Amino acid sequence: MPRWRWFIQQLVRRIWFRAAAISAGSVLIALAAAWLAPIIPYEFSVTMGADAVDDILTILASSMLAVTTFSLTAMVAAFSGAAQMGSPRATELLIEDAAAQNAISTFLGGFLFAIVGLVALSSQLYGPQGRVVLFIGTIGVIVWISITLLRWIAQLSTFGRVGDTIKRVERQAIAALDAYPGPTLFAGRVETHAPEAAAQSFSCDRTGYVAHVDRGKLSSLVRDEGAQLHLVSAAGHFVDPGLPVAWADAPVEGLTDEMVCDAFSIARSRDFDQDPRFGMVVLAEVASRALSPAVNDPGTAIASLVAGQRVLDHFIDPERPPSPPLPGLVDMPLSLQEMVEDLVLPIARDGAGVVEVGMQVQKLLGSLARRCPGARKWLLEMAEHCLERSRAAMADEMEKQRLGRAYRRAFDIPA
Repeated sequence: MPRWRWFIQQLVRRIWFRAAAISAGSVLIALAAAWLAPIIPYEFSVTMGADAVDDILTILASSMLAVTTFSLTAMVAAFSGAAQMGSPRATELLIEDAAAQNAISTFLGGFLFAIVGLVALSSQLYGPQGRVVLFIGTIGVIVWISITLLRWIAQLSTFGRVGDTIKRVERQAIAALDAYPGPTLFAGRVETHAPEAAAQSFSCDRTGYVAHVDRGKLSSLVRDEGAQLHLVSAAGHFVDPGLPVAWADAPVEGLTDEMVCDAFSIARSRDFDQDPRFGMVVLAEVASRALSPAVNDPGTAIASLVAGQRVLDHFIDPERPPSPPLPGLVDMPLSLQEMVEDLVLPIARDGAGVVEVGMQVQKLLGSLARRCPGARKWLLEMAEHCLERSRAAMADEMEKQRLGRAYRRAFDIPA
């Protein structure tokens, strides 16, 4: 994805952008009645009455201000609840929710429509025909607001709840998997440094997390030079002036750090776009919060593991289409082992004393081992590590036996 397109995508997701667009549209609709007045027959305007729309706009203006304030309060409460019961990193998904943004923007737009309409009526901007056009527009706005309000009421029943947060993180992680341009690696971790054989290495003078990489621009820098540019910092990776972001296997004349770094967008924190591992990290954070003594909710930890397993199932799905490579550019692979570690190890640590969580961990690892035989060795090692950690934290022998049976059943190990 080109950098300009990614920037526009980020801009459109902001709540102020949608609110400003809908508000501007509402104001234009209110003012357009004066220009559309000639299309209304004069006899119809006399029949309807000159003051039919004034009271409706007054009611709409007063009610929409209250509804907008209430909706903002509900959104802030949902953000706070998601941060306290789930993960502060997940609140960005709630802020970017299109339905919530549409609700706030529609209510604000309805308020501005009514205010502008009342001001225009008071200033005698509309004639009799213009009032008819404004009346028709007001009825349309009321229908639009009513539909949006009904959808918003239905969404408020789950908005910001832990289950809703887990579902959003899962959905975003799967979307990031589909958008990830690099190949997949089923065993081993990915090296994030330039090898000694590198002819040139490139680094940035900024510190933060890679948010986006303009692969097309990087490809254009080297595709006619007979060199291969290898990425070592994909979306989600931490970079600083001492860490390389890419390296070339042959010298490229005139290619500088600034030219390469101009294709990298570096942010203060990680986000979910093109960073599937961040989804695993956030699911693990939700589970760890649920396993804390203050919350003590193993069910949420199990739900996080199940959601993470669905993401990993999508990762190893052989029918998932790969992204086409670009000439001259070698993308950084995405490691299954690192994704599993991001999800499983924090939950196995914080839920070591909870037998139900330990059993779900074994089920997840065993399922991946059956579906991905090439990863069975390291999955078995991780399962044994989690098993020993849980046994060390448990005092009850029966729970230890249950966990041992779950481990043997998951990996088809005879008793």
